[in-house]
Amino acid sequence: MSNPSDAVTGTPVSLVEVWRGPIVESRHRGHLTAVEGTGHTIAALGLPETVTYVRSSGKPFQAIPVIVSGAADRFGFTEQEIAIACGSHSGESIHVDTVRSMLTKIGLDESALKCGVHEPFSAEVARELARNQEPPNVLQNNCSGKHAAMLALALHVGAPTGSYDDWRNPVQQAIAKTVADFSDIPLEQIAVGVDGCGVPVFGIPVRSIALMYARLVSPSKSFDGATRTACQRIVKAMIDFPEMVGGTKDRLDTELIKAGAGRLISKIGAEGVYTVGVLPSAEWPNGVGLALKIEDGDDHRARPPAVIEALRQLNVLAADELTALASYAPTVINNRRGERVGEARAAFTLEINR
Repeated sequence: MSNPSDAVTGTPVSLVEVWRGPIVESRHRGHLTAVEGTGHTIAALGLPETVTYVRSSGKPFQAIPVIVSGAADRFGFTEQEIAIACGSHSGESIHVDTVRSMLTKIGLDESALKCGVHEPFSAEVARELARNQEPPNVLQNNCSGKHAAMLALALHVGAPTGSYDDWRNPVQQAIAKTVADFSDIPLEQIAVGVDGCGVPVFGIPVRSIALMYARLVSPSKSFDGATRTACQRIVKAMIDFPEMVGGTKDRLDTELIKAGAGRLISKIGAEGVYTVGVLPSAEWPNGVGLALKIEDGDDHRARPPAVIEALRQLNVLAADELTALASYAPTVINNRRGERVGEARAAFTLEINR
């Protein structure tokens, strides 16, 4: 695994201000950029060359080799199962059942998953486990769909399933090559660490993350037909099954995809990363990749207003769609009595370069 000493860091800008009464109490700074499928930068704030880990925003690209290799078709993965391979799911029953179906198709069980265990993202599921005094299980891990897909790829290419999570395994090497191809960053220049679920995670500039998403929704003609088809299948699956990308309630990924009504995909990444791919349209004929990094790693109050405001300024979201997302932007701050006493709201203006 690499750890390049020349990784770029830069000066972040204030993306979100936290207001309490008449004053700004706190600020969340970071980097944000929007890039066309051609590589043209539409907008940039902070220093988009700042290197950060893609984290879970990389899941669609970790799924691409599963499709390109033929593994998804060999094992009969449905569109719903492709979507959950790209998602950070909430651990609800629909998610558990879908991942279990994937494992059944490849002839393995949950003991083969190496993603670990954590409390489900769904507050309702977590409360039910607590009431029943039951521990969470590995299928409820938000990454279990991705890991089931990686196991399918290992089986298909004849790689060891017991070490599918290891950097040296052909599964992870195929994923790394995909990240390099989509980001235009040579593999030897990509920082490689270990993600929360135990598999390799890739460190590249924020701008390159945006480029990856632009190319996902508007694949480069330099890609072969199998890769372009894989992109189309992944984008369609995420749009058709947004509840597999996040959950049935209280998940921004899911609500953004629904609000976009077939025009965008959306994906969270840990430590303040967020990504959106806007499909080609009259406004943006080459598609748009949007990526932001909240510098302090905030995963809750800063990202929603920042990404929604960026999409508003890019004319991706209309007034009625913004209304449907009103519970996410601004982020409401309540006191201990449940009274609204402040809010975290976007604090930037994009200079659009067409």
